[in-house]
Amino acid sequence: MAEGLPKPSEDPKLSVAIPIVTEMAKSPIKDSAPNPSWFTPKRLLMIFCVINMLNYVDRGAIASNGVNGSLGTCTDSGICTSGSGIQGDFNLNNFEDGVLSSAFMVGLLVASPIFASLAKSHNPFRLIGVGLSVWTFATAGCGSSFDFWSIAICRMLVGVGEASFISLAAPFIDDNAPVAKKTAWLAMFYMCIPTGIALGYVYGGYVGGHFNWRYAFWGEALLMLPFAVLGFVMKPLQLKGFAPAGSKKAFTSVETAAPETEDSEASNVKGCMLVRNEGISNQASNKACRLKGAFKLLNLSGFLKDLRLLLLDKVYVVNVLGYISYNFVLGAYSYWGPKAGYNIYHMSNADMMFGGITIVCGILGTLAGGFILDCMGATISNAFKLLSGATFLGAIFCFSAFCLGNLYGFIALFSVGELLVFATQAPVNYVCLHCVKPSLRALSMAMSTVSIHIFGDVPSSPLFGVLQDHVKNWRESTLILTSVLFLAAGIWFVGVFLNSEDRFNEDGENRDSISKKANMKPLLDENSDEMPDTSAEP
Repeated sequence: MAEGLPKPSEDPKLSVAIPIVTEMAKSPIKDSAPNPSWFTPKRLLMIFCVINMLNYVDRGAIASNGVNGSLGTCTDSGICTSGSGIQGDFNLNNFEDGVLSSAFMVGLLVASPIFASLAKSHNPFRLIGVGLSVWTFATAGCGSSFDFWSIAICRMLVGVGEASFISLAAPFIDDNAPVAKKTAWLAMFYMCIPTGIALGYVYGGYVGGHFNWRYAFWGEALLMLPFAVLGFVMKPLQLKGFAPAGSKKAFTSVETAAPETEDSEASNVKGCMLVRNEGISNQASNKACRLKGAFKLLNLSGFLKDLRLLLLDKVYVVNVLGYISYNFVLGAYSYWGPKAGYNIYHMSNADMMFGGITIVCGILGTLAGGFILDCMGATISNAFKLLSGATFLGAIFCFSAFCLGNLYGFIALFSVGELLVFATQAPVNYVCLHCVKPSLRALSMAMSTVSIHIFGDVPSSPLFGVLQDHVKNWRESTLILTSVLFLAAGIWFVGVFLNSEDRFNEDGENRDSISKKANMKPLLDENSDEMPDTSAEP
């Protein structure tokens, strides 16, 4: 018997718990060397990049002319032409058409915190599989829809499916990336956003123009289906800060066998196993366990407690506030940029011009931001320095571009500005992942996504429209909008002076040392020499 544990005869209060403690002590050792998953770090990154790209291909496809289409028109002479795409088939007005383009946001904003909370009690990798399955069926439903409400509901479910991936993919990448390339790997992941949207325009235009808009959604569903299946059939990975697969019983025993204090009664020990040993019938015990499991699943108090921890974290709040200001500008740019370019510089191909600049600068800038932070040394303080510096310089170039009257001068300066502005994508998400303890990373990413959409790009487009209606000058309106980037740079500059602590190696669940070692071993076998040695106590 382990030293320090009383014999049953000496302390009858703990006699029931001793077998459980003995089993608990054995289980982590057994689980400490799990069989390696098929998902090596590079395979994981590649698959997650493809999934992320498919998410944004869907957003680009529904906005493309081939899928979105147009209403039918009639001339004064009575000659009418039929409409095309979703808008033409369902005879949608512009408001209803606009609702479809953003309906996925409802599901995304509602489900992101839910999936992040469920990750604490359910395997996060399996949750991604659930989310991708919902996404697959929802996109197939979009292709099979028959009126406005049916496709609107399916678009909301697309957001629900995407929510699990958005909340949990980045923490998985951060766990498995080599130490010296963490930010670069995040950059590769977020580079798929502009690339996916651009491919979506092309894909939707081609499929919708040559076949039918419904085939575009059915094709997306078929492309995503293998990844949804993969989330269920392959050995699941685990997120840092959560119990490994197969160790749930051991960690349950840790919680159930340990009394709250040394003088606690054995009857106060939590857990269904002890209740059975007190003589209660198995049927009643199983019912109690089910009720406890249901309460745990709907643990609102735990979610609110975690949310409070995020809101009290100054580093996290400053980072997200800067991200909101930044996304406010980019959201309005993406919607109003081509129209502003046409009215200011009389561009004949404004859509192609702004689209091309955004794609090229989005890819190069996002990758460059990740590699630069890794070269600087991936710390929260350095991330804030890069965020504030790149955004400030990018704001200067973009502001100067709209001041010029020459089209080619505008293109040159605006391209440099966009390149600098997109360099923030990897550092801002690095801060979200590393300023909180491991068990809060999923919720951190979820709430960051919710915040930048609710307060950033969703309201920015209509507010810019109101501003333009009042000012009636496109150049002046875009200069006012661009100046918000200086605000974002200033907010992130404040983060440089905050007392920031990288909490990547912190065990957020406060388990005992044996369980901690089992939990914090490298998740994958490949390139284990490049992975951080987190098994040692700090």
